[in-house]
Amino acid sequence: MNYPINEHIRPVHFPPISEVKGWLAARPDNGLELIDLCQAVPDYAPAPELTDYLATILEDPLTSKYSPDEGLPEVLEAVCRSYRRIYHAQISPASLCLTIGASQAFWLAIVTLCQSGDEVVVQAPYYFDHAMALDMLGIRSRFAPFDEASAGLPSPAVIESLITDRTRAILLVTPSNPTGAVTTPDTLDELYALAQSRKIALILDETYNSFIQGGLRPHGLFTRPGWGEHLVHIASFGKTFALTGYRAGLLAASPRFIHQALKAQDTMAVCQPRISQHAVRFGLDHLDDWVAANREMMTRRHDLFRTEFLRPGNPFQLAASGAFFAWVRHPWPELTGRQAARRMLDEAAILCLPGEVFGPGLEGYLRLAFGNVRQERIPEAVGRFREVNCE
Repeated sequence: MNYPINEHIRPVHFPPISEVKGWLAARPDNGLELIDLCQAVPDYAPAPELTDYLATILEDPLTSKYSPDEGLPEVLEAVCRSYRRIYHAQISPASLCLTIGASQAFWLAIVTLCQSGDEVVVQAPYYFDHAMALDMLGIRSRFAPFDEASAGLPSPAVIESLITDRTRAILLVTPSNPTGAVTTPDTLDELYALAQSRKIALILDETYNSFIQGGLRPHGLFTRPGWGEHLVHIASFGKTFALTGYRAGLLAASPRFIHQALKAQDTMAVCQPRISQHAVRFGLDHLDDWVAANREMMTRRHDLFRTEFLRPGNPFQLAASGAFFAWVRHPWPELTGRQAARRMLDEAAILCLPGEVFGPGLEGYLRLAFGNVRQERIPEAVGRFREVNCE
């Protein structure tokens, strides 16, 4: 290679899902059908009425055009209406930017907040794309360690101890990817107060906010006057409406912050595709009952998974679980997470992710994403964990 590569990107590990799926070509033929617990995507189709609606607008020339960088006004208004229903939010379109999935919303947030040499306090286990992005940008992650006793939920005291004069933000995913654990509103209030007192941002990635059991309000931060001065919110309509390939995400913050973020948006993506925006608006205006039904279905899957996994005789230990995910300790102390995940693929035809891609010192864990496994297959999937040779 004759041209230079950014010194920050070289040491970053390859995308874990791509890495693990690359193992499939060498998987031995043991007669078992693959059960994919690797990637957290809804396995069900979008609502038929949504796809029918999109079919009616495809011939409109405007559907193929740019929109304003932040999104179409009518879509931003639909987001505001939805957030007033879900969060009781004090929110206006000036606080919103539609993005190419939640991942781009995170990049927008970070490049607006930070520069190389700054620090972000990251709760572990973290979503691996976040840490990868911070590393590539030369931003130091200070990790709040995983505490199995609390299912990995954040401790405001521990997080506060990691803040320095270079800290620009606290980063938290709730419901957690990879553990599924949901941070309580009281803890989020404490973290917001901490961010406020230290004059930094609390970045909440709430990609799975539509799957909190019972449809409870995730928190009350959006009801605070001036909430956007210290809260940066990230969401994914792709998960909510089973539109992951449409790349429909959201960044919400103060109007002042969004104004600056739009500079990066224009150089990065210009705008979320109009077809995705129309899908978001239709979903927000018409699919509350459909979303609630899928949340209840996912709750049933989770409950069945826990029941099966926790029956006596399972050599794997369930450390945490929730919307879409289970975080388990594997029974091979001599193996890394990658080695354990490879063994599960070769011996049990289970595809899952190794713990170490979610944070340092987590080689003893595996992430299971049961969101894309039908309920009737969950007992079989868990049965393979019980039957694997642990010697």
